[in-house]
Amino acid sequence: MKLSIILNPYANRWQAAEALPQLQNILSHHSVDVEFHQTEEPTHATRIAEQIARDGQRTIIVAGGDGTIGEVLNGLYHATPDGVLGPIGIIPLGTANDLINNLGHPLTLEHSIEIILQGRIRRIDLGKVNDWVFANNSAIGLEPVVTIFNIRMTRWRGLVRYLIAALRAINSKPEWSMRIRWDEGEYVGPISLVSVGNCAVTGGLFRMAPGAQPDDGLLTFVRGFAPTRLAMLRLLPKTISGAYIDEPAIHQHHARSILIHSNPPTPLQADGELRAENLTEIEYSILPARLDIFCP
Repeated sequence: MKLSIILNPYANRWQAAEALPQLQNILSHHSVDVEFHQTEEPTHATRIAEQIARDGQRTIIVAGGDGTIGEVLNGLYHATPDGVLGPIGIIPLGTANDLINNLGHPLTLEHSIEIILQGRIRRIDLGKVNDWVFANNSAIGLEPVVTIFNIRMTRWRGLVRYLIAALRAINSKPEWSMRIRWDEGEYVGPISLVSVGNCAVTGGLFRMAPGAQPDDGLLTFVRGFAPTRLAMLRLLPKTISGAYIDEPAIHQHHARSILIHSNPPTPLQADGELRAENLTEIEYSILPARLDIFCP
């Protein structure tokens, strides 16, 4: 059996590169013939995956975090925009590993490779925001501001970095006015956050879209406005359990498409990676049953 593995050595602050010898030993033990492709810069995984797909190979293994998975999916989508993508396998080497945690996959290298070799497949939905597809989560407003602070921090590692970034973002007190239209609804007014989930959890511990299911043919999005820093801080611990959606100022919806106009422009994140910093027009849609993924 031959596998194409796209490895992001930078994932989890270079810890993915440190895991490479162990990964190679496990693959050798299973007598797996492997072709490694290591990424060298942002979006490199997208270009590699697209070329592999155009060369006729559908199966790709992603060794990295959620951002690497997102880049690979977009490469596959560029090559096959109208078909089912994959199957893909995931070797979790990221910080949060949100997608596989949401799907209930084990985190160890050995178990991840065993899942891939067993060949059992689950088909899930993909989300799309403007021209970018995502598997787990996307957001505008406060959440990508957290991503910006997260990128700037080098001292902290692991999930604590996401929490500190969230506190710094709240302290900056960003605010937008948005018009949001979805299948059968509309909202116009002040906004602090819009979080759009194909899955429930993002950032390792925040249940931003608690009603999201990756195979229901719908996106789940949460919109809300907190007028003060104190109001935002009071909401923060409730995002970990998802109970924040029970607050009067927070609203959860399910939709096939979402159209948003933002003033001032908003940043955008998808699968934990910053994709834009100043957008006024954002369009979300669901791509039902478009991704095959190796599963337990």
